[in-house]
Amino acid sequence: MKLFHSPGSCSLGIRILLEQIGCPYTVEVTDLKQGAQRSASYLALNPKGKVPALLLPNGDVLTEFPVIAYWLARRFPDAALLPKALEQEVRVMELTEHIVSGLHMRGSVFAMMPQKFTSDPTVQTELRQHGQGVVTDGFDRLTRQLGDGPYLFDGFTIADAAAYYLLSWHDRIGVELPAALQAYVDRLSQRPSIVASLA
Repeated sequence: MKLFHSPGSCSLGIRILLEQIGCPYTVEVTDLKQGAQRSASYLALNPKGKVPALLLPNGDVLTEFPVIAYWLARRFPDAALLPKALEQEVRVMELTEHIVSGLHMRGSVFAMMPQKFTSDPTVQTELRQHGQGVVTDGFDRLTRQLGDGPYLFDGFTIADAAAYYLLSWHDRIGVELPAALQAYVDRLSQRPSIVASLA
């Protein structure tokens, strides 16, 4: 498998999952800051023009964080990235989707890059504040979900990989991490799969 990955982006979460699974894979850096996602060669692979994208051994390409994460979890069940029971599995999927489509796309994007949506400085400030509010509320929900546990659910799941990439952006978003989430990030940062993903 080959992961198309841009350091500092959400594709970090997929790299973490690949390391957690322990299967062979390669990484092709797709530098979003340089616009590599808009190159003809990348668009031929992934017309959506974003990361992550995962090239499978049969030549198929998977896109979208929740889809790739779900496929990896189901394809490699021994890694236990999803609970076995359906009710618990859908709860993990529910939170993963909320992190990606809610806190990331409706929160952090506005907080970190309001200039993508408007050139008006006043509107940019409003968008940034809106995004920060979405993320702040989301951090509160993640704190409640975490409770006293080491992970968001029983064991490390795809939701933890999604949470890790989002929480690692808190400085760029401009939202302070609650103490419980900071401790959670510190614990996750010691996992071999995350250490390897950041190397």
